[in-house]
Amino acid sequence: MAAENPVPDFVIPAPSARGRLLNRIVRMVVKRWPRNNPELVVRRSRQLFGLPRHLTFIYAKNMTITPVDESVRGEWVTPQNYADPKRVILYMHGGGYVSCSTLSHRPITTALARIAGVRVFSLDYRLAPEHPFPAAVDDAAAGYQWLLQQGYAPANIAFAGDSAGGGLVVATMLRLRKQSVPLPAAGVCFAPWVDLTGKCNYCNGQDCSMFRGDDVATFAGLYLKGVPAEDCEASPVFGDLSGLPPLLIQVSGSELLLDDALRLHERAISAGVRSRLDVYPGLPHVWQMFYGLIPEAELALRAAADFMRTSLAANERE
Repeated sequence: MAAENPVPDFVIPAPSARGRLLNRIVRMVVKRWPRNNPELVVRRSRQLFGLPRHLTFIYAKNMTITPVDESVRGEWVTPQNYADPKRVILYMHGGGYVSCSTLSHRPITTALARIAGVRVFSLDYRLAPEHPFPAAVDDAAAGYQWLLQQGYAPANIAFAGDSAGGGLVVATMLRLRKQSVPLPAAGVCFAPWVDLTGKCNYCNGQDCSMFRGDDVATFAGLYLKGVPAEDCEASPVFGDLSGLPPLLIQVSGSELLLDDALRLHERAISAGVRSRLDVYPGLPHVWQMFYGLIPEAELALRAAADFMRTSLAANERE
């Protein structure tokens, strides 16, 4: 169940006209997920959420995109004349652990790089069902260790991710803490998927423009392949969050994963973690992807960049 009487730190009063229109379009295009056919779910997800290559130039303008294929895979997103070479954002894309890529999420990674004025390393982790749990967590932890090897200090690294990637942000922190690895300075979670059990009585189960409650079990089954969903590296909302760095959680007030965001925020606060919850009503899941199209995307990404800059600067002063 969702947290009782959660108190967001920031709520916009109402969605913009463009935000409302986008929500209606997403409902028409996305919500008809196939049922009882996992292979078709994977195929449709990969087709629907891929960014056409001919559009990438729009987001890569005045950016340097450098592929990495070493012990980790991904791409560097470097803004023109970036001012802070010591700091970096490690980004983990969403896609239900079965789809999306560094390419699909360039609208977010390039925007964060520009606004924050730092490099972003966008992680290309392995996808299910070909590479089930815990492959994504393994790759994310390896990506962080790789950044440390490149000379970045933990206090100068921030994590960010959306949906499954937002859950991966927290799961990776739990893995690193278990291994006694110094944690990053902050974590930003856009509509994080942190409960893969599907047992929640979702308050927006009928209202979400993208997903229904039973979609959770479908995507979780493809990723977990029989591993209990209560494992804290799969569903980090069940983990001990004490000792984690500050978190920023952004979520739409009308989406399915509102419950996950509320529970993560409540669990973090209860564990003594500094957590900020921002709710944007009437928008689709991970509206930040529509940077340049709706004003709420820029508003959210600027808030995320400010949060990470503040957290990184606070570590520098300590």
